[in-house]
Amino acid sequence: MHVDVDEILRPSETLVAELATLEGDLLILGAGGKIGPSICRLAKAAFTQAGVPNRVIGVSRFSEDGLEAQLNEEGIETIAADILDDEQLQALPLAKNVLYLAGTKFGTTNRESYTWAMNTYLPGRVAEKYKDSRIVVYSTGNVYPFTPVLSGGATEETRPEPVGEYGQSCLGRERMFQYFSSLYNTPLLIYRLNYAIDFRYGVLLEVAKSVQAQRPIDLTMGHVNVIWQGDANEMALRSLLHCEAPAKILNITGPETVSLRWLAYEFGKIFDTTPQFINEEHPTALLSNAAESFRLFGYPSVTLKQMIQLTADWLRSGGETINKPTHFQERKGQF
Repeated sequence: MHVDVDEILRPSETLVAELATLEGDLLILGAGGKIGPSICRLAKAAFTQAGVPNRVIGVSRFSEDGLEAQLNEEGIETIAADILDDEQLQALPLAKNVLYLAGTKFGTTNRESYTWAMNTYLPGRVAEKYKDSRIVVYSTGNVYPFTPVLSGGATEETRPEPVGEYGQSCLGRERMFQYFSSLYNTPLLIYRLNYAIDFRYGVLLEVAKSVQAQRPIDLTMGHVNVIWQGDANEMALRSLLHCEAPAKILNITGPETVSLRWLAYEFGKIFDTTPQFINEEHPTALLSNAAESFRLFGYPSVTLKQMIQLTADWLRSGGETINKPTHFQERKGQF
């Protein structure tokens, strides 16, 4: 199966057309993280193709060497700032459109106070500063309880019951933004993502590496949802046109409830090896139902089988990977 990588990385005609109607500049908070650079580039490409002058401004600590300079060269304006420092936050420019990607997950165990500061305190400060903006707030499916594998996953109407302090702090982030949205009538969309992947990281890469190395795969969390990062980025940018007050909640993931066992066997066929397993599948898992997002945006453009092939090809070619495991197997909320 041949997958045209350039094709799946460029903005769709729909995204270009929709962003052409978006008034004002776009400010991306958390632009230096795992998702930030790719969504900055996608937004810039879409604005350029649309022929509109909207600026893309990326804010981050920019701890990765060379990233800030690289984004600047590509026409994305950058501001290096630690927005947990209120003085630096208040010095940021205002913008009509805001994507809020800032937050922390990995290593949150034993750093609980920092986790709550980043994921709950800071959102309140940001929501107040950008009360006159349109805001898409990245959140997570970790705010949901585990649901039966046969249920189709948690919908936007499912009552949040996060397991562990990471998920609890993310629900705190949502509540802070919801409060200020109601207070100031700020148009807002809470974007519950679960799990985005690309060549360099994600559930598929972790399973593929285990199969290739013949390491046993823990089936305790036996089912997952995945979506291609490029599709998730498109949906985030298009979500700017669906912000509401009070805040709208939207699940973002792929359409399949993916069996981990099946996934391992698919990689086994490609790598000509037999997957090894430990434990048995639980009847529940962390699953999201994204039917509402498909109603708004259509189905993702990159299919599960394409993602599997892309991941395998990248791994076999020795491509660079990001060492940030998803901990998708975690059932006690300890990240």
